[in-house]
Amino acid sequence: MTKAAELAKMGEVLTNSQIGGRRNIVINGAMQVAQRGTSFTSVTASAYHLDRFKYNLSGTVGASTVTQNTVTDLAGFTKSLKVDVTTADASLATSDRLTLVYNIEGQDLQQVAKGTSSAEQLTLSFYIKATKTGTQIVELFDHDNTRHCAKSVTINSSNTWEKKTITYPADTTGALNYDNTNAISIFFGLACGTDFTSGTLATAWASNTNANRFVGQVNHFDSTDNNFEITGVQLEVGEQATPFEHRSFGEELALCQRYFYVHADGSITSEYHVGVAANYASTALYMSVYPRVTMRAAPTLEQTTGTNYYRAFSTTISGNSDYFDEFVITSPHSQPNIFEIKGQTNVSVTAGEAVFVRLANSSAKLFFDAEL
Repeated sequence: MTKAAELAKMGEVLTNSQIGGRRNIVINGAMQVAQRGTSFTSVTASAYHLDRFKYNLSGTVGASTVTQNTVTDLAGFTKSLKVDVTTADASLATSDRLTLVYNIEGQDLQQVAKGTSSAEQLTLSFYIKATKTGTQIVELFDHDNTRHCAKSVTINSSNTWEKKTITYPADTTGALNYDNTNAISIFFGLACGTDFTSGTLATAWASNTNANRFVGQVNHFDSTDNNFEITGVQLEVGEQATPFEHRSFGEELALCQRYFYVHADGSITSEYHVGVAANYASTALYMSVYPRVTMRAAPTLEQTTGTNYYRAFSTTISGNSDYFDEFVITSPHSQPNIFEIKGQTNVSVTAGEAVFVRLANSSAKLFFDAEL
């Protein structure tokens, strides 16, 4: 092979056959975006906290505080997702399973060519800092075909940032659907009972067997002294891990808003603009919402409600009126790029009148959720 060919081959390997362009399939891998908030206490149930990463619990496993932590001891990164154990669980029930999970749409994984003779390997890299040392399991789970592949890395030093890299083999069985539903999940083990640890780790792609999913996984919840932090999560096609692909905060935020969109948040300002609406009848207000990006699917509405949370202004309505109690998304107008919300009034208004709507309480929030 000539020197030029060697250099070309080296460049192909280092970029996984891509010249520039996006390499990281994971959104918010540097944990920059936290639209829901930056600190969550007494966490004992499944929920999203930082964008795109879900605290995923089956059974009962202690309690924790989940935060967007400020990183000062890892060059190139300023944020992490931190799980601080506040209630320990040293004796897990057999069916307990706690993980951090990242879900990926099938239409964003077609380049992997899974289920074909041209299937590609996938390489995952991430930085981890944990009090508990030992075996850490990270599993890829194919929901379309109920297949999985799990790999282990070793946490060598307590409370020290370590970079880990895992390459998963190509899978020529089970094509991924081209759609907007959850095709593959990345599961980071935190605490798993024997239903998920009593078999042989599925280090090659295989039909799912629960006992083979998290074999050897250390219990990060066996002491209240334990912390678990992760950042720099990157999944890319090929066998070579490349340096973490940093994206601008604005781009990362827009990618996250496909799945979760904060329309109005009174904690930012209690006079947050909500929109312009029309009084359809004396007891109902309708308003169109245009999210900043097209959402993955028709969303569900998350809101906080209370007296004087939401107000409307017009020539006939007092600025201090407790104008409506809550919103609902109306059907059939709930589309990913525009949807309509209805506010139920608790005072008599003039049908047909246009009004200006805003939040009037720091606790008032309107969120739209289209997560996988």
